[in-house]
This record gives sequence, C-alpha cells and structure tokens, in this order.
Amino acid sequence: MEANSLSDFRSGFVTLVGRPNVGKSSLINAIMGEKISIISDKPQTTRHQIRCIYSAEGVQIVFVDTPGLLRRPRHRLGEFMVDEAVRSLEGVDVVCYVVEAGDREICGDDMAIVEILKKTSTPVFLVVNKIDLLQKKGSFWHAVALYQDLVKPKEIVPVSAVTGTNLDILIEKIISYLPQQPPLYPEDIVTDKDERFIAAETIREKIFLLTGEEVPYSVTVDVEEYKTPEEYPDRKAVYIRATIYVERDGQKAIIIGSGGKMLREIGRLAREELEFKLGHKVYLELWVKVRPHWRKSERELRRLGYRA
Repeated sequence: MEANSLSDFRSGFVTLVGRPNVGKSSLINAIMGEKISIISDKPQTTRHQIRCIYSAEGVQIVFVDTPGLLRRPRHRLGEFMVDEAVRSLEGVDVVCYVVEAGDREICGDDMAIVEILKKTSTPVFLVVNKIDLLQKKGSFWHAVALYQDLVKPKEIVPVSAVTGTNLDILIEKIISYLPQQPPLYPEDIVTDKDERFIAAETIREKIFLLTGEEVPYSVTVDVEEYKTPEEYPDRKAVYIRATIYVERDGQKAIIIGSGGKMLREIGRLAREELEFKLGHKVYLELWVKVRPHWRKSERELRRLGYRA
C-alpha cells in the first residue's frame, strides 16, 4: 500500500449491542459476506465477544459481535455474557444499537441497554433490523420513535440482514465516524477466533438447530483435541475430538437420541460445515457428558473458557 493511500486509510472498532435475538450475528455475517458468527432462531446463541474484520479498499472495520444483553441474568453464564457485552463498549469508535423494526414497546432488557448507552460518549447508531418483515415499509418509524429520545442516536439506519437492504448505507455511515489510521489486522484475517473455537461453536450451533426447549441453553462444547494436516503431515483430514456438556441425564439422552441418531446428525451437519470452512476433510468424534449446574459454577465456567 502506498504511503499517501495509507495516510487516508480509516479503521476502527464497531460494537453491535441489543437484546437477545434481534439479529446482531446475522447482520455481521451479511456484511462480511460469509458466516462467521453462529446463528439460530433461539435467543442467547452468541456467548462470547467475536471480532469480525471487514476489509475493503481504504478501510477496515472490526465488528464486535456480542451476546444479547439481559437485565437479570439467571446464572453465572448469563452474568458472563452480560459482562462480555458491556466490555465490548470500551474503546470502540461506534456503537450500533440493534432493535427490531416491529418493536412497539420497550422491554426490560432494552431499558437496561438504554441505561448503559446513556453513560457512553461513543457515537450510537440506531440500527433497525428486520424491515423485510414489515407490511408497510415506512412503519419502522414506529420503532424509531420508541428509542430515539432515549438514546439520541447520531444516525438511524433501517436494515435487513436477510435481504441486505441498506447494509451499504450502514457501512458508509460507519466509515465516516472512523479515525484515519492504518489497518488494525492483516487484510486476509476475517476473525480473531481460532479454528478450535470455530469448531466448538459450529457443533453448538447444530445442537441449537436440532434440539428444543431448554436443551440448547444447558449445552456447551469443549474441543479437547484438534489436529490438522499442516501440523501432522501424515494426516489427510482434520481430527477433532469434542465433548458436549449438559446439566442433566435427560438432556444427555436427548442429545444422543434413540440409538445415537441425534448425535450422528449433529456430527454430520457440523462436519459438513467445518469441511467447507476449513478446506479439508474432517474426522469428528463427539462425546456427551453430564456436568450438573455447570452454568452456575465459577470453576466450571473457567475450565470451559468462559472466564479468564
């Protein structure tokens, strides 16, 4: 990159916050043009901060995907997720507060977010997602009216992660608020998470997809062994051994399924996606174990990577 073009380069951090299931991860994936953060139709799918690096000519935007903010977490895992979301507001250049176009009242979780945003001096965008679900295009202004006076956004952008509507406008507005500085990451990097983390998240996503009720929220995945052909030239496939932890025996039985059918399907879907992402054949070995009340245990959360 030439010196004069580098002097005009803009880069910075942009955090997306919002209550669970407003589509933060879907928005980032749509902007990135590839799936990085896992998604599902169930709230609280995202548990960690995930940095996704969008690079284009003259600009680099580091999007920080966060767990949905809850007013009253019900366990220590929930507290960790709230801490992750709040910490993501530190040292960023723009905060995108994501709400739904169909909102007609403010829930308790949103009021908790509003109170946090009132304390920040960082520019806040009100990003109104899911406008594709509206029968009348202009009715998203009803949602804007709920939040506008409370958060006093610098910009208001109606968007759709599904159709891609106005994502280009959102990007343009974000760029105008970024400082002039060199790239923060190499251009070929798209996330700060390693392949081991991506493997665990992919497996967990398939559990969210295939199981219902309380099971997904009681699940975590620990990748205990990860070997690649690059590290072990004698291997032709990536070897992944992972343990799925649940809180009760009944949940374990659901994950395994009759004759192991559910576990095989989880493994099949996860393996297919990982092979696409990694560009290698994948041998995936899954185990299921019970860890009672792991979401409430500080010790277990640290062991499973939810605490530093």
